[in-house]
Amino acid sequence: MGRFFSRKITQSDDVVTTAVHLTLRQSLIPNFLVTILFFLWGFAYGLLDVLNSHFQTELNITASKSSGLSASYFGAYFVCPLTISGWILRRFGFRVTFMTGLAVLAVGCLLFWPSGVKRSFGGFCGSMFVVGAGLSTLETAADPFLSICGPPRYSEIRLNLAQAVQGTGSFVAPLLASRVFFADTVDTAQGLKNVQWVYLGVACFVALLIILFFLAPMPEVTDADMATVEAEIAEIDPGPFKKQYNLFLGVWSQFCYVGAQVALANYFINFAEEAGYSASKSSDLLAVGQGLYAFNRFLAAGLMTLPVPFFKPRYMLAVYLGLCFVFAVAAMKTSGATSVAMAILILCFESLCFATIFTLALRGLGRHTKRGGSFLVAAISGGAAFPPMMGAVVDKHNAHIAMAIPMMGYVLAWIFPIYVNIIGGKSMDVHRSTDVGIEEHHHKKEIEAGIGTEERVEKSSGVVEEVH
Repeated sequence: MGRFFSRKITQSDDVVTTAVHLTLRQSLIPNFLVTILFFLWGFAYGLLDVLNSHFQTELNITASKSSGLSASYFGAYFVCPLTISGWILRRFGFRVTFMTGLAVLAVGCLLFWPSGVKRSFGGFCGSMFVVGAGLSTLETAADPFLSICGPPRYSEIRLNLAQAVQGTGSFVAPLLASRVFFADTVDTAQGLKNVQWVYLGVACFVALLIILFFLAPMPEVTDADMATVEAEIAEIDPGPFKKQYNLFLGVWSQFCYVGAQVALANYFINFAEEAGYSASKSSDLLAVGQGLYAFNRFLAAGLMTLPVPFFKPRYMLAVYLGLCFVFAVAAMKTSGATSVAMAILILCFESLCFATIFTLALRGLGRHTKRGGSFLVAAISGGAAFPPMMGAVVDKHNAHIAMAIPMMGYVLAWIFPIYVNIIGGKSMDVHRSTDVGIEEHHHKKEIEAGIGTEERVEKSSGVVEEVH
């Protein structure tokens, strides 16, 4: 027992590990454990949208000021991944990053209690920033982990399935809020007290997850592993980090897309109330949208497994983002139930965008994969930039006109799928068609052919790492 607790749980990033050729079967358990985390931040994000609306009523604040919750939550994504979270990931590995993020998340959840007692909007914003810091640290590790833990061919499918679980959390949160926390029979003040208890329960659950991630077996995928895999797939050196143009366009697209997604979700209830629905019914409609969002993620992941050219991730991303723009325009130009239906359809077609942008942007990075993942997670901070703009337009005009803000985000995000389909298509297809990790004895076959691990690492990074 003593030997188990004293075991080494970190791994140097310049060492090729046994995780370099993880098969689908070997990656199932660690990917399942990490997917649990996605439900957590899906729930937190879904509850954020409902809190945003009810704070406007209970604390007597404007729509633009209530966006401070989103700015606090997503502002943490701008600060943490490129600084402390990214450093922890590169220095100590995935397991320690998961445990650190969970610990910070637990503290943030506990801070909701004094904030609720004092009915302080500033306190809620501060608590939400700490929650965001914890979740952004988790996501700095979780998104890249799912992208690279297992056969490269299935990276988009793995992350879309995990994001579907996140979408399930986002679906459950507003439904629970409308039926329990802020039901018609419960005044808003009592509803805020109920939220305090929910976050206390989340903190306890997170504490158990910390223990689970310490005890559970989990592979450490290093930069050297990714350099080796990239050398096998593309047989070229990805070059210096500053020349990873596919990544930087992906970061831009992610920033604009997430900003548009969060702005729409934050003010969906305002939009529905403007269309003639009650606050409770509006929350139900948001839950419907989030439910379709989650369902379509499962559907999209399934379609990507089909050997049909049209269902390549890069094609599907271009179509889905384009439809988001089309339905945003339709929501602006219509009214009543029709406009709400158009807004729900936007949520539906947002489904695969985040995960697919993320995985396509990581393609071909090799030894830069962890650093690139930190940049892509930092791009989630777009959720702090777009909601204040939309809130200001809601205050000055109305929610229908304000739909122009997310519409603009979808247009700007569309630059990336245009690039990967016109210029980067060949590279995307090489990674999607590779057999690395599919055949369990792939590595042994290469050794028999005279291709050693040292040669592959040297080919990718110019540094020979002797592997025994």
